[in-house]
Amino acid sequence: MSSPAGGHVPDPSRYRRRRTFEVAVGGVGIGAGNPIRIQSMTTTDTQDVVGTADQAERLADAGCEIVRITAPSIRDAEALREIKAELARRRVAVPLVADIHFTPNAAMEAALHVEKVRVNPGNYADRKKFEVREYTEAEYRAEVEQTAERFRPLVLRCKELGRAMRIGTNHGSLSDRILNRFGDTALGMVESALEFLDVCEAESYRDVVFSMKASNPRVAITAYRLLAARLADRAVSEASRGRPTSVAADRFDTPSYPFHVGVTEAGDGDDGRIKSAIGIGALLEDGIGDTIRVSLTEDPVKEIPVAQALAARYDARDDDAPADAPPIRHVGDPDHAVRRATRRVADFGGGQPVRVEAHLGPPPFDVEPAAARVAASIASTGDLACEGLAFDVASDEEVGRLVAFGAALAPLGVTVPLSALVPASLAAAVAPHVGRVAIVLAPGVPAPVLPPGQRLVEWVLPADPAGAATAFAKAVPDAVSIGAARPTHAQRRLVAMLRDVGHGDLPIVLRHRSDPLLDREAAVLRAATDLGAPLCDGIGDLVSLGGMGSLERDVGLAYRILQGARLRTSWTEFISCPSCGRTLFDLEETTARVKERTGHLPGLKIAVMGCVVNGPGEMADADFGYVGSGVGKVDLYVKQERVVRNVAQDEAPDRLVDLIREHGAWQDPAPEA
Repeated sequence: MSSPAGGHVPDPSRYRRRRTFEVAVGGVGIGAGNPIRIQSMTTTDTQDVVGTADQAERLADAGCEIVRITAPSIRDAEALREIKAELARRRVAVPLVADIHFTPNAAMEAALHVEKVRVNPGNYADRKKFEVREYTEAEYRAEVEQTAERFRPLVLRCKELGRAMRIGTNHGSLSDRILNRFGDTALGMVESALEFLDVCEAESYRDVVFSMKASNPRVAITAYRLLAARLADRAVSEASRGRPTSVAADRFDTPSYPFHVGVTEAGDGDDGRIKSAIGIGALLEDGIGDTIRVSLTEDPVKEIPVAQALAARYDARDDDAPADAPPIRHVGDPDHAVRRATRRVADFGGGQPVRVEAHLGPPPFDVEPAAARVAASIASTGDLACEGLAFDVASDEEVGRLVAFGAALAPLGVTVPLSALVPASLAAAVAPHVGRVAIVLAPGVPAPVLPPGQRLVEWVLPADPAGAATAFAKAVPDAVSIGAARPTHAQRRLVAMLRDVGHGDLPIVLRHRSDPLLDREAAVLRAATDLGAPLCDGIGDLVSLGGMGSLERDVGLAYRILQGARLRTSWTEFISCPSCGRTLFDLEETTARVKERTGHLPGLKIAVMGCVVNGPGEMADADFGYVGSGVGKVDLYVKQERVVRNVAQDEAPDRLVDLIREHGAWQDPAPEA
């Protein structure tokens, strides 16, 4: 019932894949030494056997290793047998997972036909009536025991048949009992799952995979970390039973249950990919995740290359070799990350919004035309303010070009501060001409002490910041950043080093330059992971992003990452599920229609959900909700209150706009230029 006794990783400054045992799903092994497995889910009506088999085959051909199919009723569960037979006839050997909500009898039937059953502890055998009530301890325990008795038959059947199981908690569908005791929290998600694990372990059943999904990447990250910590404590407690304390098993070396990782209701387009990369990528950086699914409101086949790109980076990564330096202690609590408290430096740090800078590379040769292009680009970003321009300056000649470029910008009304990334030898020459000089410190080269001036000084530290710690005895910069191939772990080392030298409140600049060899989608995923993971750890006061092809793209992507990390909101935020056989309308088309009508309302959160399974719950922080309630019918919500029932699908977008107007949240779109 309490928070975990220990953290979720042995050392947050080094990569180490979480130790798990293997769970077999048919012929596909999850966890242990296996690659990160790729999953998706069909969106067809399960009773459409041929259509579902067609989509499962397309997914398998695209590289999907495990296919999930919804089974909301006994008839759907029975159809799984026919789907399995149809796939066998086509020689498609992909394992199938039955997705179960509310219906234990469907789960019992599905287990006869598929390799894995997914159950949601919040609604499998528990109350979900959105009731607020106080439970006595006796009432609470009685309900836990009743839930266990309803769940136990499925555990025994899966054990008998050799089926795997996913205990998949959703933030949006916690039971009333859990909500009333733990609230709508990550801890509640973990407790809900562990109650089901108690039943599995009591029956000596271990073929279990866990998931902790939420539409908010920060909630998902916290929940997975909490579960990893709790399972580590649980595993070591079991391994150490009856042994002297001095020989107790190490909590991080004792294998535990594998994790299926994802961000649910991520949406579509760049936003869906960015939210997924932030949540999934941050966890993979911690070594957490044995199988993943990217949940996009698109054709599910489009999920596969996104998931493959995220997984490939970690399948190829070895555990960091042990270093001489001892493991770091993360500043604060990474399991419940809050933004670092930093001092204010000009317009960033000190609790101000995370700022956005475009990193444009070397100063241009065509100074005046380039200045005109940059001025036009900054004007075109509109409300997405470009709050700084950064340049790489490596020679005296480039210093001259930068000075000329700055002079050319002034008459064009461009007032954003300029930054120059320079070696120590050029710092004094460039400092009078920029708002911030970022001195790239080489190992063993002392940081120059610049004469007093109006410009700010940033130190760009090497990948191992410990080597630069002695420099702080002679001077203190206004801000710091770090260059490293593994930025998430390097940022954590940087925070620890700053704490150790007594400057734990220095602002940190997060710098990212896209690899030109990556295609656009891979570049977006890489940036979202490398920037989003530290941001979700509470690290970062300014984001400097470059290499996406244009200033507009650099700035736009930076703001989308900040929105995905819940730090700045610049657009309407859409929480939309990826669709499945429970959805009774075209979710992709409907989401596009809703976005077309409401996408100009920054700061508003709108949920577009295919059904009531997770819809009302995942809308916990949405302002308005659009939820399927029947064939071609929609219910409309304000917060979590259903205010309009059974609207025809064609009329629902207009009714949603009316509802937004009635609550004073509407504004007319700006006229086109």
